[in-house]
Amino acid sequence: MKFTNGYWLNRSDYQLQHPQSYHSHRQTATKLTVYAPYEKISQRGNTLNTGMTTMELSSPLADVIKVRLTHHDIDQPGPHFELTDSSPAIEISETEETVIFQSGEIQGQISKSGKFNLAFYGNDRLLTESKYGAQAEIQERDPRYFQPGINELYQTQGPHYMREQLSLGVDELLYGLGERFTPLIKNGQSVDSWNEDPGTGSEQAYKNIPFYLSNKGYGILVNHPEKVSFELASENVSRAQFSVEGEVLEYLVIYGPSTKEILMKYTALTGKPALPPAWSFGLWLSTSFTTDYSEATVMSFIDEMQRRELPFEVFHFDTFWMKEFEWCNFEWDDQQFPDPQGMLQRIHDKGVKICLWINPYIGQKSPLFNECRQKGYFLKRADGQVWQWDLWQGGMGIIDFTNPAAKEWYQDHLRRLLAMGVDSFKTDFGERIPDNAVYFDQSDPKKAHNYYSYLYNEAVFEVLEANKGKNEAIVFARSASVGSQKFPVHWGGDNLSVYSSMAESLRGGLSFLLSGFGFWSHDIGGFEENATADIYKRWTQFGLLSTHSRYHGNIEYRVPWNYGEEAVAVTRQFSQLKNKLMPYLYREAVATSKTGVPMMRPIFMEFEEDPTTFYLDKQYFLGSALLVAPIFNETGSVTYYLPKGKWTHLLTSEIKELAQGQWLTETYDYFSLPVFVKENSLIVTGKNEQQAVYDYLDEVTISCYQLTEGEHHSDLVNQKGELCGKVKVVRVGETYRLLAEGITGQATVVVYHHDKIERNRLAADTELSLSIQ
Repeated sequence: MKFTNGYWLNRSDYQLQHPQSYHSHRQTATKLTVYAPYEKISQRGNTLNTGMTTMELSSPLADVIKVRLTHHDIDQPGPHFELTDSSPAIEISETEETVIFQSGEIQGQISKSGKFNLAFYGNDRLLTESKYGAQAEIQERDPRYFQPGINELYQTQGPHYMREQLSLGVDELLYGLGERFTPLIKNGQSVDSWNEDPGTGSEQAYKNIPFYLSNKGYGILVNHPEKVSFELASENVSRAQFSVEGEVLEYLVIYGPSTKEILMKYTALTGKPALPPAWSFGLWLSTSFTTDYSEATVMSFIDEMQRRELPFEVFHFDTFWMKEFEWCNFEWDDQQFPDPQGMLQRIHDKGVKICLWINPYIGQKSPLFNECRQKGYFLKRADGQVWQWDLWQGGMGIIDFTNPAAKEWYQDHLRRLLAMGVDSFKTDFGERIPDNAVYFDQSDPKKAHNYYSYLYNEAVFEVLEANKGKNEAIVFARSASVGSQKFPVHWGGDNLSVYSSMAESLRGGLSFLLSGFGFWSHDIGGFEENATADIYKRWTQFGLLSTHSRYHGNIEYRVPWNYGEEAVAVTRQFSQLKNKLMPYLYREAVATSKTGVPMMRPIFMEFEEDPTTFYLDKQYFLGSALLVAPIFNETGSVTYYLPKGKWTHLLTSEIKELAQGQWLTETYDYFSLPVFVKENSLIVTGKNEQQAVYDYLDEVTISCYQLTEGEHHSDLVNQKGELCGKVKVVRVGETYRLLAEGITGQATVVVYHHDKIERNRLAADTELSLSIQ
């Protein structure tokens, strides 16, 4: 939201006031309060007829400063983000020129003389600052009530806003703000943090997170669930601006200094990602959306996948498992599925998990509608009537999850389906929530708009976790808000079956993963339209090298044989590859759940010393060791960047040794793509190509990729995510000493040493020493 007219002037319909200078402060053991009036106070008379900003500095976590700017101290109704407060030790001090608030390695410094200024330092290095004129209380003029000759501050006015601007340095780049499909670097963008149902091809987004991070070592969380308007080097090109409607603005400055450390601290505040079950990393197959399907169709797909030895773990029933116009009534369409419980058992007997599509709406035709209306389970209008519209299902109502009885009622329906044999739910929608509805708990509807997605997915995830157990719960969610990373996994929404949409899906995913989320998926082949065999095969490579992998479409079945026998072979190869990688992938997933560092991540998170990597948005790391560059055209040509180092192609074992970062252009067939292992990586792979869940410690292969001299370690986890052993490798010259603790049977050891590859066998819990000849 823009308030200025160029650099010097304000827009005519806004009245802005800024803190002019520091006046005084108070302090307690946990908080510093600074008073900053809107007039320069040179004599007592200046204290009359002027307002001020009350600025509070506190700290919920070491290395984090929370700033609260208040114009008028009025009640702030909920909902509010759930943030951890660990009450760290703080230090407040002052000099003749400065008041200093310190938490861990971050300092906030307020100038006591001259123009008002708030600067943030991390380990004595300037991170960013709120310069004179950056903070503002803003009154929108309402010309209907303007009276000439009367001071504008006393006019009847329109909405009120609070604004902050934080300085940007030369070469400073900003990322995050949720899953956004615009360019990965957010500089120059205007972003409203407001959940919509937009598809993947617009500036709107399903998952808005008012959190951005900088390549200069800090992140900013604007602590407001309502709409936050960001102007990132757009309105003022040397500042990052954010504003909210109201009288209070609160934000947190999080010091890293690395991107990984920023996200570790951000997720310590907002919640760590839950660990998804191991089976969820295998391939998911869907009925697709508007296609016709019945039990016969579903079983034919499952049987054909298994007949062709195409590994997959989950079968997903999309919307039409229920009757049209009745979503969501939680009842199977008895004409297409006459024996649902028997069918689910028959699917389980084939070793396949089951996911069902749901949403938080009840169509008026559903028998459940009147029940919810009578019991007060829906969001309401101001006149007490049910808030209804026809966008999606005719006359639908929206479940009010702030009503404990409504939440329990909704969860009871899910419990019944879980008892029938369902394993997971696709929690679709939750974005188009009215901002004028009345909630059971009197939530502010503007604040509840984005936050609704959190309440919805929390309700479903709670049932799954209680029913299935810890680390067995997973949803397949589209909407999100701050903290929703606790309820994985999320997918990218409605994309198109074209390469540009495949690329924008990846951009959106990387932006999302830089916003505190650990796991992410997307519709392989695109959701809308018919997919060509070419894009289906290329997207399959990308999809099966993402954390979670699902075939899903709108108007056509996304089964591989519909796209030719080569598509079948490509699916087989990459699904088998992912299963073999599961010991490595699940180890990385466990690390993500503990640290908050995303499992799938932009290249710069591994190479922050290389400035080129900050601009890469068409390649990524899968875990800490695998660099992936998908192919986004029908020719098979790909231009990608490898940073300095020794890189080993995962599929061909080709070694590239680069003295400096280099752009490469190559052509690949459908059975390969650039997927390289970073030097100094230990990757443990398994023996089972057909399943995602098996014994990750039995008959493993331990691959040592271009290890430098010294010690190297890798944890070993089992299929439940439990730490069960470790691999230690010590390289001295041309000699490698390996110790594996926790493996069963014999391990195959593969050492990639310069351009040589050495293979050997290692018995369980023993040490192996080998010299490269």
